[in-house]
Amino acid sequence: MTQSLEHAMRAFGPALPLGVAYSGGADSTALLLACVARWPGQVVAIHVNHGLQSAAQGFEQHCQETCARLAVPLHIAKVEAQPAPGQSPENAARIARYKAFESLAGTRIAGDAIQSIALAQHADDQVETMLLALSRGAGMAGLSGMPAHWQRGGLHFHRPLLQVAGKTLREWLAQQGESFVDDPTNADVRYTRNHIRAQVMPALEAVFPQFRDTFTRSARHAAQANTLLEELASEDWSQIAHAEMQLPLIRPLQAISVARQANVIRHWLKTLYGEIPQAAQLSELLRQLKACTTRGHRIHLKVGSGHVQRRGSMLVWLKERE
Repeated sequence: MTQSLEHAMRAFGPALPLGVAYSGGADSTALLLACVARWPGQVVAIHVNHGLQSAAQGFEQHCQETCARLAVPLHIAKVEAQPAPGQSPENAARIARYKAFESLAGTRIAGDAIQSIALAQHADDQVETMLLALSRGAGMAGLSGMPAHWQRGGLHFHRPLLQVAGKTLREWLAQQGESFVDDPTNADVRYTRNHIRAQVMPALEAVFPQFRDTFTRSARHAAQANTLLEELASEDWSQIAHAEMQLPLIRPLQAISVARQANVIRHWLKTLYGEIPQAAQLSELLRQLKACTTRGHRIHLKVGSGHVQRRGSMLVWLKERE
């Protein structure tokens, strides 16, 4: 069920010291205040200045003033977040943010290195993420939404507010009399996520008032199902992989069901190469794999940023030359 901020914070037990990703907006302001109140002297604010809009300097100044008033250390990371050709601005900014967070892994506060980073995504953000995943035809991994906890770059990352509604955070801030900044790009419906927030979320609330709870429950179910798929893929991989070369053997792969073939091929490409095959690419690979019944049958198929090829009794993936 959706929770109050106080309830969510009681359930939040990160390793300390704690860094809080602080943009100056309502959500991260509420999270920062709640963390500082619970763990005084053990919290540092982290502000990432992407430099992508004219208001960025004003956001940074607001964060400096707020942290000075709260007596909270503030780390400011200025990053280059210009998207590469074919890359979305949101993805470029996300990658730059996480690089900035990871660079703080050795930073010390109260004599100890930062152990955890808290992010302020809430229940509405989780619903938006799931709707975007549905629009792309995502599988269980995408429908699982955002995880509440994971490890990366020597840090524990947490999203303690995933069961708190965005309006609950703003109401809490109003009760505290605390100010925050509004990112003007949040009103730009040219961005799909903003369009969902402005048009789809109010419609969902009107028809399904408990949609945050039901979407959260569905995300948990999808996450459990995805865990089972990953466990099955690991078991299948141990049976089909060449022991020394760690490449899939064609005959053992053909001996399992098509659904398990797809599952273990995804596991192979993601685990070893960080590649996620498109649905059409994977479907064609499975078709060619089924037809691979003679010694001379050739497989050469574009998958991700490279190609899957047949090499004797095995499949290999080779990255394209740049």
